[in-house]
Amino acid sequence: MYIQEKVNPVLEALVTAVLLERPDDPSFFMLRWLCEQTKSLDGAEQGQRTSTAEEIETVQAEIKRLQERKSELLAILGIEDSSLGSGMDIKSERSTKANDESEEDEDEDEEPEDLPENLRPMKPRQSVSAEAYGAWNQKAAFVPPVYEKTADQKERIEKCLASNFLFHALEKKDLATIILAFQEKAVEPGETVIQEGDDGQSMFLIEEGSAECFKKQNDEQKLVKTCSAGDIFGELALLYNCPRAATVICKEKGTLWELDRETFNNIVKDAAAERRETLSHFLKEVPLFSSIDEYELMTIADAMKVVLIEEEGTEVIKQGDIGDCFFIVMEGECVAMKAFVDGQEPQKVMTHKVGDYFGELSLISNAPRAASIVTSSSNVQLMSMDRKTFKRLMGPIVDILQREAVRYDTPCQSSSGV
Repeated sequence: MYIQEKVNPVLEALVTAVLLERPDDPSFFMLRWLCEQTKSLDGAEQGQRTSTAEEIETVQAEIKRLQERKSELLAILGIEDSSLGSGMDIKSERSTKANDESEEDEDEDEEPEDLPENLRPMKPRQSVSAEAYGAWNQKAAFVPPVYEKTADQKERIEKCLASNFLFHALEKKDLATIILAFQEKAVEPGETVIQEGDDGQSMFLIEEGSAECFKKQNDEQKLVKTCSAGDIFGELALLYNCPRAATVICKEKGTLWELDRETFNNIVKDAAAERRETLSHFLKEVPLFSSIDEYELMTIADAMKVVLIEEEGTEVIKQGDIGDCFFIVMEGECVAMKAFVDGQEPQKVMTHKVGDYFGELSLISNAPRAASIVTSSSNVQLMSMDRKTFKRLMGPIVDILQREAVRYDTPCQSSSGV
């Protein structure tokens, strides 16, 4: 209960603030944010605190009061203050007394007969009865809402969802359910869709139009983000079960698709959390990302798509094409084939195994693909990232990628990336 009522609200608000601002130094940002939220013991704001001398006097008075209270408690327990070597002695004495009186307490603590079984005070038991899990504790079956849509509407929604990490982990049947659960919402310029501080009951996908996100800072509304067609907003309050972190106002007339909290929680939330955990854990084992901190690693994991190629001999990348994706091998193997002279038969220059990467050279240098990549086993699973996201997120390791560029210059190398 302490975690739920005291700790979680602070952590959820802190995570929301970090995700909204996305600072370069998240540690410093979080420290500053916590300092801004902190109040003095008497509830006064930081700027309204008393002088240092007065604060010292207050602390000394509090120490005196606590010492007097300590003496009272020791007297109740029948322990001499001078006999205590450490706080553990008190714990030992209290434990002994508690053991001596436990049988008597058990007889005295009778439960009111009129209380339901599940609301009566709990006592320590040596075994747990399965009867405690009755019908009252069973999760009600979830039935998602259905709003019929045309084939064109379904296709447009699916295309928009494909670019958001929250929906990458969904199976086809779950994705179809989510698409049907979206409800169409027409909006006008200046219309407030989300109000900062409110409870989040839904998230939104923009099909047409744009919206601006404002956050209150120093009694002023600061524009922190602009969302356009294909973007999603309002998901943070659902994902972290916290109040709305910003106010969202429509910039122009448009069309939104709204997804309710219950559908999101039952289908999307758990899958997204599991996907992030799985991909982050995998990336930690890839040497390329050894210097990346946890926050950056999760951001990269969120941006990755997982691609499954079932047939051996499938061409993933073709030499000479314009590059638009970066890949990491999750399962299976691929080989890099390169023709060093036009018209020459391509030669094997590298084998890409689990944890190896390829496709980076074309994105870094904006040059055509330096080699072809072909699957050399069946059921190859790849993580992929598009050019735009690669440029935005992979900055910290671009130098490493550039140093490794020479690995395609000679044939028959083994181990890791085009």
